[in-house]
Amino acid sequence: MKYILRAIALVVIISCFAPAQNTTVAPSDNLVMENVPAIPISLSDTVDRYTNARGANFVSWHPQRREMLISTRFADTSQIHRVLSPGAARTQLTFYPDAVSIARYQPAQGNFFVFSKDIGGGEFFQLYRFDLQSNNVMLLTDGKSRNTGAVWSHAGDRMAYGSTRRNGNDVDIYVINPSDPKSDHMLSQMQGGGWSALDWSRDGKKILVQEEVSANESYLWLADSTTGQKTLITPKGGPIKHLARTVKAFTSPPTGTLSSSAWLISTYPPGSTHI
Repeated sequence: MKYILRAIALVVIISCFAPAQNTTVAPSDNLVMENVPAIPISLSDTVDRYTNARGANFVSWHPQRREMLISTRFADTSQIHRVLSPGAARTQLTFYPDAVSIARYQPAQGNFFVFSKDIGGGEFFQLYRFDLQSNNVMLLTDGKSRNTGAVWSHAGDRMAYGSTRRNGNDVDIYVINPSDPKSDHMLSQMQGGGWSALDWSRDGKKILVQEEVSANESYLWLADSTTGQKTLITPKGGPIKHLARTVKAFTSPPTGTLSSSAWLISTYPPGSTHI
């Protein structure tokens, strides 16, 4: 009994000298506070739920179902999530320390998607195939070069993208069937680092390619998807920027089938602004 009383007395003495719990926010050492009232911790906790809000970005529509891919952040980086129906909860699919914000469903069956990511912020982006049945991920590119701007053909059997694989500097145009990684090959050898694939023709025979010389100068080419031979479709002759957008026409509901498409090409003189 004597030892129990001593223990209780010791606890009481320690509690008397213990520091009181802070009830206000302590400013950082590098701040000089003058005539600023104390900020209660309770107010800080209330505001915190608004300052820690996160957003979600639309990434890709499923070609056959009312489902989509989105990119949002739950930890340190944005990852790809799937939403199976309107109003449904999201399901996270990728789990990497590096951000994943670009992904595209295979545009025919939609049984997999292709996404892009780098490692450690090095911007040497690689393409990966994500199988939706097995959740297996397969590297499609070489793992070393910079690979950007991947675009699907309308049939969903090929993708075109730009890569520095040949010499580390020039961006060449490559074509791959993501279902068969061994089909990856260089289509057109280019000179310069400003080349990118923009779109495919409806029949899959031509690829719209952009050559960006500077922020004020770019040109559009058509590349044969079999031979790689390219044809200039916008005139050269000084700083001028050419942009292309795809204009699509659909049949009426409920099928919503794509009936035709065209490229709208806009020309902007140096120094002009555009939307």
